[in-house]
Amino acid sequence: MALPEGVQYRDIDGEQRLATRGEAVYGEPVADGWRAWDAHRSKVGAMYELGMEPGLERGGGVLYLGAANGTTVSHVADVCGPTYAVEFAARPMGDLLSVAETRENLIPLLKDARKPETYAHVVESGLDVLVQDVATRGQARVARANRQFLADDGHLCLAIKARSEDATRDPGDVFADALDELRETYTILDSRRLDPFHADHLAVVAEPR
Repeated sequence: MALPEGVQYRDIDGEQRLATRGEAVYGEPVADGWRAWDAHRSKVGAMYELGMEPGLERGGGVLYLGAANGTTVSHVADVCGPTYAVEFAARPMGDLLSVAETRENLIPLLKDARKPETYAHVVESGLDVLVQDVATRGQARVARANRQFLADDGHLCLAIKARSEDATRDPGDVFADALDELRETYTILDSRRLDPFHADHLAVVAEPR
């Protein structure tokens, strides 16, 4: 797997660590301007560690759904171009705003990813990547609703959390149903469980149909 420009394995604290170049955000170790990308705290980081290709590229436009405190989206913004960061909860938005202070290309939006019509006037269309890490029911439905912002040759980078869909069902069954729904709008390129980094999560890379 070829890492995108701006993502490298660097010697940090005596070991080879996945890293991006930028200002530290969540207390991660830094060496020579490169900050470790902790796969245990980032679904996208875990995808790279498992050999997946989420589709990030230098200068590319990104819509990130479920930005939370800015842990992963800070790495994404360090690599990519305009990065629209949608977060529904007000509490982590303060942290996200602080992350954006040192990243001019990071645009925080206090919005609900289930209602893309509320930010369609702000987010440009034809983006290169749609990253989604939203802990809610109907995660495939959210990805389908936000396809409108993605270029025809763009990529969906999705982390499906089984317990957010239905904590009583077998995660494998939850993932199968979500993939079936996604296939109505996307072609699945790769899907893998995120163990051992994130339990009961499925990572999906797809492209619009």
